[in-house]
Amino acid sequence: MAEQNENEITKLEQAHLDFISTVSHELRTPLTSIRGFADTLLTANDKLTDEQRTKFLQIIKDQSNRLINLVENLLTASKVKLGEEELVYKSASPLPYIDSCVKMLRQKYPNHKFSVESGKNILPILVDTDKFQQIIINLLDNAAKYSPENTTVTVKISQNTNENYVQIDVTDCGNGISEENQTKIFQRFSRIDSPLTRSVQGNGLGLFITKNLTEKMNGKISVKSEVGKGSTFTLVFPVANPEDACMKKLKE
Repeated sequence: MAEQNENEITKLEQAHLDFISTVSHELRTPLTSIRGFADTLLTANDKLTDEQRTKFLQIIKDQSNRLINLVENLLTASKVKLGEEELVYKSASPLPYIDSCVKMLRQKYPNHKFSVESGKNILPILVDTDKFQQIIINLLDNAAKYSPENTTVTVKISQNTNENYVQIDVTDCGNGISEENQTKIFQRFSRIDSPLTRSVQGNGLGLFITKNLTEKMNGKISVKSEVGKGSTFTLVFPVANPEDACMKKLKE
C-alpha cells in the first residue's frame, strides 16, 4: 500500500512538472516575439519603413492574441477539471450558431473553404450556447489549422431516425491521426509529434476542453481518421424538449 501511494505521489509530481514545463514554453514563445519586435520598434523605429512597422505591429498583435487564448484556455481547463464551469442551458437550433462560427473562421482562414450541410427539420438541442459555440470554434479551428490551404472544411448536421439526438460532423482534409493517437488527442497538453504539428501553433488544450464541455452537456464526441486521409470529429447532442428542460432544472 505504501509503495502504491508513493507511486501515485510520483505520478502527481511528474504531472505537475510536465504542466509547469508546458505552460512555461507556451508563454515564453509569444512573449519572446512581443519583446523582440517591441524592442526593434523602440530602438530602430526611424530606420524602419512603414511596411516593416505595420508587419512588426501585426506580429505583436497576433502573439498577444495567442497569449490571451492560452490564458483563457488554461482558465477554462481548470474550471472544467474542477467541475466549476457554470452552464446556462437553453433550447437552441444548432444551425444559426454553427453558421456564426463558420463566419468567424472564414475571416481567420481566408485561404480555406468552409461548407455547411444541414438536414431538414433539425430539432433544437439543449445546450449552453456560448459553450456550444466554443466547441464548434475549437473543432473548426483545428480542422483548418491542420489542413492545407485551398481545401474544404465540411460541417454536416443530421438527425438520427429516432429523432432523440442531433449529430454534427466536422471533416477536414488534413494528414489524419493514427489509431494510437486518437485517444491521446483529448488529453490535456497532448499534441501529436509530427513535422506538420510542429509547424502549427497550439497548446494542446482545445480538444481537452471540447471533450469535457461536450460531455458536461450530456453530449459525446468521437473521431474517425486515417493517416493521409483526413479526420472527422463527430458531436452528438440530445434533442431538447420540455421534459429535458424540467429535469435539468430539477437537477440543478
